[in-house]
Amino acid sequence: MLSVLAVAPYAIGLLAFAFIFFIGYPYVEYLRDPKGLRKYPNLHPISGFSAIPFMLMALRGFRSRELAELHKKHPVIRTGPNMLSYGDVRAIKDIYGHNTKCTKDSSYLITSGSHFNLADVVDKPDHARKRKVLSSAYALKNLESWEYKVTDKVQRMFKHFDEVCTMAPKEDVASGRVAPDQKDLTLDLRAWNNFFTLDAIADIGLSEKLGFLDQGNDMCTAERKDGSIYTTSLRNALYPTARKQSYILWNYDWYPALNKMVNVIPYFNEMQKAGDNWENIMWRRGNERLRRYEAGEKLDDFFQALMEDKNGIPNNLEWGEVVAECNIMMNAGSVTTAVAITNVMYQLLRNPRTLAKLREELDNVLDEDEYVADYDTIKHLPYLRACLDESMSAYVAHRDEGVFPNADQYIPERWLGEEGKSLQPYLIAFSAGARSCIGRNISYLEQTKAVASMVHRYEFALAYPGWELKREETMNLILKDMPVKIWRRNMEKIE
Repeated sequence: MLSVLAVAPYAIGLLAFAFIFFIGYPYVEYLRDPKGLRKYPNLHPISGFSAIPFMLMALRGFRSRELAELHKKHPVIRTGPNMLSYGDVRAIKDIYGHNTKCTKDSSYLITSGSHFNLADVVDKPDHARKRKVLSSAYALKNLESWEYKVTDKVQRMFKHFDEVCTMAPKEDVASGRVAPDQKDLTLDLRAWNNFFTLDAIADIGLSEKLGFLDQGNDMCTAERKDGSIYTTSLRNALYPTARKQSYILWNYDWYPALNKMVNVIPYFNEMQKAGDNWENIMWRRGNERLRRYEAGEKLDDFFQALMEDKNGIPNNLEWGEVVAECNIMMNAGSVTTAVAITNVMYQLLRNPRTLAKLREELDNVLDEDEYVADYDTIKHLPYLRACLDESMSAYVAHRDEGVFPNADQYIPERWLGEEGKSLQPYLIAFSAGARSCIGRNISYLEQTKAVASMVHRYEFALAYPGWELKREETMNLILKDMPVKIWRRNMEKIE
């Protein structure tokens, strides 16, 4: 009894400290309002002094959809003690525009590795230095020299598509009423789009043939810092880190400790192991490419531009920085493009009239037996570009009904003509301003060739009318499987 009584004051003291630290002090700061944020409506009654409601929203798997609904009533919502969500496109210029006073959020500081990459560096001068080094690698002129790599990957993807094609259905596909047998769902379009973008960016960036399209899976070699190697799934390693951060990155002071503490929970521990696999995958990619560079190979790729400028003068970057840049190239350079291609194909299959209109545009410029569309032939097709832009959604901003009427509908026509020009400042799928995506030209190259070639050569049908693509929001809206029936188009019938 004495020992219990002796411990009681310490327990009471600990509880008192916890109450003051987690509730009392934040509430006082909320009342003090040093940043003038109390004028904005709260996501939840306690959002002014706690980000827990926002974290719980993230745990539900699609926070942007919930925020978009809330923004129909409030253009600005306070989601945490120091966080605001904007649903009005007029904020884009102030937040992302050149000469903005806004900087990258400090969350990037606590989640980065030993070296920053172009995407997570917060310091503006350091970002400018990095962008200058990388700009030559991502220049528009390089598309001509890299297109053959993308063409090669489309050809390899189509080799598999041809192998899994089924018989054309009797139903009229233009009606959108095709309901294939389950055995005819022979292709997971989502997976193969990801194999395509991973193979393409590895070739463009590192002159490496990952071979996912040839082997039909994403198993690859990873290398630990001790030199030991093993085989693991790249896609299983790619997404869990972002998923884990989306669940627990809501208080920056607590995050470093919380990131370790949650690993005692098996679910989070598996995410951590997957994140380690990704680091080892990229360590292997970097080391292999470095060996080729040191052996004297001069290759026209992203890595070469990291190591030296166009005149052959070494950039003298630390190896950790080189690996960090390769990391974000493989990550952002594959995930977003695969999501975009899958999204546009999904929307086209859900909207047969739109698909027919796009096919008409493509059939007018492509030969009947054209296997992979030439980029010069299709890069300026207005309806193709409109279909791509309409599918690349920054979910909340692109649902501002004042600028995007009927935002939940797939309407590529909104991006055509003068109306389309007026919308361009609000297309922020690639961000905007000085922080805009440096790889957008490569992404458009891959999307344009892949989508145009698929639509021209094949017919697809979803599992059943009204089938919906499942999504999970982490850093991006990650897509689930997309099983489809696929068969070759009857070009003679079109003539």
